[in-house]
Amino acid sequence: MKAGIHPENYRLVVFKDMSNEYSFLTNSCAPSADTIKWEDGNEYPLIKLEISHKSHPFFTGKQTLVDTAGRIDKFKNRYVSRNKG
Repeated sequence: MKAGIHPENYRLVVFKDMSNEYSFLTNSCAPSADTIKWEDGNEYPLIKLEISHKSHPFFTGKQTLVDTAGRIDKFKNRYVSRNKG
């Protein structure tokens, strides 16, 4: 491996699929402001996902309805106060 090009801040992080509450713990250097208490009693950074292999139709074989319009409205409502200025 080439020296000096890989991040040094790898740590355990919980990734949580918000569509079905599936979570998994893995190493990552992704930044996160949120934390969650994991099954082992320790607190880890939390990365929220909209879709994972447990909810994606390609992996599950099931087509599910995704409320895209509702997500867009939630996004706009969340950031409308920041855009006024």
